[in-house]
Amino acid sequence: MMQKNRNIILQALADGQFRSGTELGELAGVTRTAVAKHVDALKALGLDIFSVRGKGYKLAQPINLLVVDKIQAAFQQRSGVAYPASMHVVPLIDSTNTYIKDHLYNLESGAICTAESQSAGRGRQGRTWVSPFASSIYLSMYWRFAGGYQTLSGLSLVVGLAVADALDDLGISGVQLKWPNDIYVNMQKIAGILIEIEGSVGDEVDCVIGLGVNVQLPENVDTIDQPFTDCVTQLGQRVDRNTLIANILYYLHQSLNTFSLHGMLPFKEQWERRDAFFHKPVILLAGQNSISGIGMGIGETGALLLQVDGEIKAFHGGEISVRAG
Repeated sequence: MMQKNRNIILQALADGQFRSGTELGELAGVTRTAVAKHVDALKALGLDIFSVRGKGYKLAQPINLLVVDKIQAAFQQRSGVAYPASMHVVPLIDSTNTYIKDHLYNLESGAICTAESQSAGRGRQGRTWVSPFASSIYLSMYWRFAGGYQTLSGLSLVVGLAVADALDDLGISGVQLKWPNDIYVNMQKIAGILIEIEGSVGDEVDCVIGLGVNVQLPENVDTIDQPFTDCVTQLGQRVDRNTLIANILYYLHQSLNTFSLHGMLPFKEQWERRDAFFHKPVILLAGQNSISGIGMGIGETGALLLQVDGEIKAFHGGEISVRAG
């Protein structure tokens, strides 16, 4: 009930207009004292809410909250059909990937969970994914693949292409990909992917596909340890996150259905056209090893190809380092 009341207050403030404590209390069915406590809790999530005596409470900037009906409507408008699986929107969660894993056997393939904020968002190699409230897209999708683990090679690359296509549609130019799971604009990270494989049933494999897309990060974010950007910075205008999620889902469903049937090969040339390090010197970090070479694209199953000492070698694990030193 506490979370429900807090959500009602947040929805009332989302348009950036003043709302009195009395009005908010009536909407949520709580006292003005309780409203003040809920507002304090929302501030603790990073929301910039201020109060003026005689006027009430106001967000410094309007926010675009996620709504299942709006995502579904935008998806249907884009694709011409209703979304074929369930959608779950939560205000605050530890991790959307964890939500999918916890509900795995009650979900159908294609089901998604998206959140306004994550308290324990994760990237690759156990890194934290910074998740300010209502500032980005934090989304996880459940997808079941037939054919066993060997059929999943290159999956993160295909997901990256789908996100890049959605960002293209948004009007962002120069979207590139970094093997195996990052999306860049002007060599700044704008999105990332985390794929986790759960238990298989016979020849079927359960995958949790996690996405983080920076939409409008707060100016005071100082815990991201690499160059980054967001959609609003690139476009110079506000972005409707519900529509962006719908477009990402549209491209994901197209790509994942093709990948399920044909694997990585149909995506090879498209991925290489977006390769941020094609024919460039790179350093691949693989466990305790550091391999220097020239990026030569990807193999037919998504392996990274590097020219090392005049010889082209394929690497199936690790990540390209973009950090100095």
